[in-house]
Amino acid sequence: MGLIDRTSTIIKSKINKILGKFEDPRETLDYSYEKQLELLQNVKRGVAEVTTAKKRLELQKVKLEQNITKLDDQAREAVKAGREDLARIALERKSTSQAEIANLSGQIADVAKQQEKLMATEKSLSTKIETFRSTKETIKAQYSAAEAQVKITESVSGISEEMSDVGMAVQRAQDKTEEMKARASALDELVEAGTLEDVTGGTKDDIERELSKIKSKGEVDSQLEALKKEMGK
Repeated sequence: MGLIDRTSTIIKSKINKILGKFEDPRETLDYSYEKQLELLQNVKRGVAEVTTAKKRLELQKVKLEQNITKLDDQAREAVKAGREDLARIALERKSTSQAEIANLSGQIADVAKQQEKLMATEKSLSTKIETFRSTKETIKAQYSAAEAQVKITESVSGISEEMSDVGMAVQRAQDKTEEMKARASALDELVEAGTLEDVTGGTKDDIERELSKIKSKGEVDSQLEALKKEMGK
């Protein structure tokens, strides 16, 4: 296979793939069914035309047969009248008509065969088309059901993914909240320990911190003395 042939094959393959992606098999089946119906109509027209031609030949044959009867009577009358010349003419025309009838009989037989063949074709094609129609509707129904199932599944999957995203967002928010709580607690401890200054609560110098410690120690000592007296020690 040459380069051009291979390129052509690849291009056709790509085109078929693209067309297949957008093709709706239901539309394709309906189109095929319509084309078959058109073919059936053509066959029916062919049967009608052949039947008409056969009927026309049969009418010509009937006229010739009637003419033969007439010529035969004329020949007899001519003989009775002593006119052999007229009788001869009538018999010659009769012979010609008989030959034409034989020819027409052959044509009628041929047309009749064509008619039978076309009628058999029409019957067979009608059966096949009806079978195809039933199969087509079944396939279309199955495709529609499958398509609906795919859409439902895709919709449900989309909802599940969305809910999963929401769950992850909630988890992230909770984690950040816990992290922020821990950080706030740590900062409070550092402020209480004096490692960090609470800028919102005012500033304390070293003297104030020492006085606070003394005050706190005095309160503890007072509570301890009160407890000793209560216990009798």
